[in-house]
Amino acid sequence: MATTAQTGTGTGLRRDAIGLREVLFQSITDMAPGAAIAASIPAGVAFAAGSLPLAVVFALIACLFCAWSIGQLAREMPSAGSLATYAARGLHPAVGFLVAWGYVLVGFLIPPLVLLQLGFTTAGTLNSEFSGYPANLWWPWALLGAVIVLAAGFYGIRTSARLGTVLGVFEIGVFLVLAIFLLFHAGSSNTLSVFTTKYTPPGFRGISGVIGGSVYTILAFGGFEGAAPLAEEAKNPRRTIPRAIMLATLLIGLLYVFTTYAVDVAYGPAKFGTFSTTGPNSWEGLARSLYGLFWFFVFLAIVNSTIANANAGVNVSSRTAYAMGRIGAFPRFLAQVHPRHRSPAMAIVTGFVITCAVTLGLGLSYDPVTAFIMVATALVIVLVAIYIVMNAACIGYFARRGRGFNPVSHLVIPILGIATFVPAWLTSAGLKVFSFVAPLSPPYSYMGPGVAGFMVLGVIYLIYLYQHDPQRVIEVGLVHLDPLEEYK
Repeated sequence: MATTAQTGTGTGLRRDAIGLREVLFQSITDMAPGAAIAASIPAGVAFAAGSLPLAVVFALIACLFCAWSIGQLAREMPSAGSLATYAARGLHPAVGFLVAWGYVLVGFLIPPLVLLQLGFTTAGTLNSEFSGYPANLWWPWALLGAVIVLAAGFYGIRTSARLGTVLGVFEIGVFLVLAIFLLFHAGSSNTLSVFTTKYTPPGFRGISGVIGGSVYTILAFGGFEGAAPLAEEAKNPRRTIPRAIMLATLLIGLLYVFTTYAVDVAYGPAKFGTFSTTGPNSWEGLARSLYGLFWFFVFLAIVNSTIANANAGVNVSSRTAYAMGRIGAFPRFLAQVHPRHRSPAMAIVTGFVITCAVTLGLGLSYDPVTAFIMVATALVIVLVAIYIVMNAACIGYFARRGRGFNPVSHLVIPILGIATFVPAWLTSAGLKVFSFVAPLSPPYSYMGPGVAGFMVLGVIYLIYLYQHDPQRVIEVGLVHLDPLEEYK
């Protein structure tokens, strides 16, 4: 069997290479807290305005439900195939294949997303400091970030994970300190009314604005499950992976709530609708106007966060592509491992090429900020759909297994997870099924049909595999550390 032959100590990924700290920061940096605080969450201002903290709470609750479900599955099936394997075992191998197809897309889109942010943030900052620097010369910085991430991934998981840990600690520290400053700056303006729908804008009054804003706040949480694909390289993965997923979701979720609240009340909830990702009405702009040189640390934190998140995205996409290539469900060249560094080298190089193509293609066709939101929208469509499937897979796996089924952990929590994710998914996909779903405008609305087309290609390929070699699809559910366990 391919899974047995190629997971040995000689040719597979490096076993027991990283512990809880590195695995935890894989999930944390995959969420990109610094970049998310500075750009992903503020992108929801157009929908939620001063009520944005409530949208963050909504996203946190939804993601905690899902993190619990994924953690339950990770404990049973530690696997580089991660979410694909969970869906295959919990629902059906065909569903597992389509999850792998979509999840690799997620991993491939994360670097373009944050490297676009790296580009426009660096160019905008240099333009502010040196008027002769063109504000639209963003792409060299994005490409430089892509090269750094390529090198980190190539030299193996230890180098990559340690880089993520160092960068993650710095970005969290900077935004936490700044948020505390802003909290004191707000003084008597501190108010819990930002956790209501009071400050939603005229075009998105009430709950529709909160749900519309949650599309981008959920994006800020995207990646909380990023530890799962490292199961074959982690120590004691049945314990380490679930703990890392839950801790990352909870700790960074609380950081998001606190920082969003602090900047909201410091800026002014009534006028928060003018807050943005760059310029004077942004995190960096506030730090510049209120605390002088502290803006430089915010700038460095954003840069660090984009590199760390791109690095984590490469880890996710390359390990998932490696696992699927190993069993022949994806092209087998993706399973090639570097003989010295034991990194999935060809999957990493493939991701680098896609990163450059998407970053430059969308960024130069539109502009880097518009391209950032377009990629963000596409990511939410795929990620939230996968999270819904993970909750369903938790129900299916434990119900089919029979033993150990817990009605709360394996039924109630997953159902709540599905219910909280559905409105955000409908909004990101542009499907106005409910009156409170806020439609997106072009070009962001183009992402729904685009993602649908990509998934249709996956279905066509799936049909091809079923006709020519169905065993490849079946083995999606067998890509884990116990390949000889009886398929249930």
